Amino acid sequence: MIKMMTLTSALLDLLNELEGTKAPLIIGGGYGIYLRYMMIMEEQRQTLFKDLPEPRSTNDLDLFLRAELLLDSEQLRPLRNAMTTLGYEVIKGGEHYQFLRPGPNGDKERGIKIDVLTGPTSPFKGTQVQFDKRRVRPRPSVDLHAHPCEEALTLTDGTTTRTLRGKLSNGKDYVGQVLLPHPFTFLTMKLFALRDRINDAEKDYGRHHALDLYTVIGTLTEQEWNECLRLRAQYQTDTILIESRRIVNDLFTRLDSLGTIRLRESAYFRPEFRVNEFIGAMKELFGE
Repeated sequence: MIKMMTLTSALLDLLNELEGTKAPLIIGGGYGIYLRYMMIMEEQRQTLFKDLPEPRSTNDLDLFLRAELLLDSEQLRPLRNAMTTLGYEVIKGGEHYQFLRPGPNGDKERGIKIDVLTGPTSPFKGTQVQFDKRRVRPRPSVDLHAHPCEEALTLTDGTTTRTLRGKLSNGKDYVGQVLLPHPFTFLTMKLFALRDRINDAEKDYGRHHALDLYTVIGTLTEQEWNECLRLRAQYQTDTILIESRRIVNDLFTRLDSLGTIRLRESAYFRPEFRVNEFIGAMKELFGE
């Protein structure tokens, strides 16, 4: 888990720089699922499955910004300044929303990558904020954009505060807090990610996304399961939920469905995983 520890330090560095500002960070992606997994383990919560995958490593931080921050761009300036202070460089082709902090001796292969994202673009309609499928551009500009994720439909519904304790990259102890999306949000985002990568050899056929779906389902508590059912009912006519339903029906209805095959192909898969129960849970939450 060396990369995870490095990523924790990088996130704590960022939180340290942002201390006292009004820019709460929502952590998504594989690292957000890792933080959720560790919280579940530490609190010894009763979850849907007992046997869960080993947390997978990553060197990416997916930072989600609430729409109100992008609507008031001055609130984003501390975040942009913090990334400059910490040595993050813009990534060519992803200027203003993808950044890299090189590793030791400037090694970019061992660096930390940050993707700045936000949820659906609907809050920006009729405002000064410019947006398209690729990026949301606040006005006035502070040299920080966000990649929109329409599939993060419930991004601000039921977020959980996660306290992080560890060491900054300078070795000092630090405690900070981030927000984690609701499991339902992780599920919709990962369904779309798997759909887009399931036949992509360069992205390992999306196997890690299938594994993440299993992990999120497996770590659901009874309360979270009921909240997922409520969110499904609340948004059932939205196009994102309609597409999520189609993805599940295509990929997770049987043991020989392609999504289930990708799960079983994962290097983290173990024979004791409750695949049939996972399929049943996915169908109950999303399927027809």
